[in-house]
Amino acid sequence: MTENLNPFAIAQAQLDKAAGILQLAPDMHAFLREPMREFHFSIPVRMDDGHTQTFRAFRVQYNDARGPAKGGIRFHPDETIDTVRALAAWMTWKTAVADVPLGGGKGGVICEPRKMSAGERERLSRGYMRAVARFVGLRRDVPAPDVNTNPEIMAWMLDEYETITGAHEPGVITGKPLMLGGSAGRGPATAMGGMVTIREAAKALDMPLAGTTCAIQGYGNVGSFAHRLAHNLLGLKVTAVSDEFGGIYCEGGLDPEVVSAHMRRNGKVGGCPGSEAIGNAELLELPVDILIPAAIENQLTAANADRIRARIVAELANGPTTPEADQVLTEKGVYIIPDFLCNAGGVTVSYFEMVQNSYGFYWTEDLVQQRLDEKMTTAFHAVHEMATERGIETRMAAYLVAVNRVAEAVRARGWV
Repeated sequence: MTENLNPFAIAQAQLDKAAGILQLAPDMHAFLREPMREFHFSIPVRMDDGHTQTFRAFRVQYNDARGPAKGGIRFHPDETIDTVRALAAWMTWKTAVADVPLGGGKGGVICEPRKMSAGERERLSRGYMRAVARFVGLRRDVPAPDVNTNPEIMAWMLDEYETITGAHEPGVITGKPLMLGGSAGRGPATAMGGMVTIREAAKALDMPLAGTTCAIQGYGNVGSFAHRLAHNLLGLKVTAVSDEFGGIYCEGGLDPEVVSAHMRRNGKVGGCPGSEAIGNAELLELPVDILIPAAIENQLTAANADRIRARIVAELANGPTTPEADQVLTEKGVYIIPDFLCNAGGVTVSYFEMVQNSYGFYWTEDLVQQRLDEKMTTAFHAVHEMATERGIETRMAAYLVAVNRVAEAVRARGWV
């Protein structure tokens, strides 16, 4: 039978399993299976050659029972509404498992940003904000950067929103540049949160970290920071990294400064001095202790799960492991740090940014990292203890923690 790789179908199947274990009432289960709101937009953009191109775009507000919707905006040529729905659902569970008072949302635009000029990207960004401005805000829905978006794009969107409203409202967007109300420590936050969960997982498994081998798939913002932090904070030996063009391997370990400098010069990790070329699929199957998928969804599947040799899989990407692969990895004894726990550092520091924006007082990076460490450590142990008590895999334990918290909020509001 062909494996179902539709991300929203996967998200719903994971929820269905959790609902069964929690014995959720059918009405509550049905409510949590679907987004509360979704918006589809057509955004006309004047291109540099003078013609107007229309871009399809989406914003999904999956659930806001615990607080305003929260989630990034992706610019990607293969964006789909089902991907955005799934990511909004996972954001709902992510904010709940991190225990921050937010809901889940996500946005996306079907485009190829690398083939667009800076001016075209700016006009598209402003057009997106004009489309969603009526539906977002500090107390409604707060977007952030995601795949192929960054602080510069967030600054354009913030400026467009403030132009529309005629007010200074930095809390409408997170992941902003520091001079516009961004938070110190936001750049490495997702990777930093992941490192905390790896540290705590290693303690739980009685696994020393110094010199432990690691491979990282994906070398964007999250993957590159993960390389640096894994090397500098945890003492891991990162033997392989990759980007969309391919990967590199060095048995003795890859220096993050050397790889990052090469990436800046050449736009890819391939060809980095002192390394040999490998493929993305090959990287996943290397004999390393810790595997960090930090790219896109559906990378560990039924087709390759039996060849994964890592002891820990730390999911810094969203949805990198399919349900079929989950089952195989669990049976092999692989400890999975599920995505919406492992990568919750980003939304946690985004929440800190919203707090700072609200009262106009900003924290030092050391304070941000201290509070992030506390939040992520608490979240990890809530999930690990649930898995231990119930005798279930960690992903389902994370779902039980998160879904129960959201269901309690829905129930308290009298919605269901």
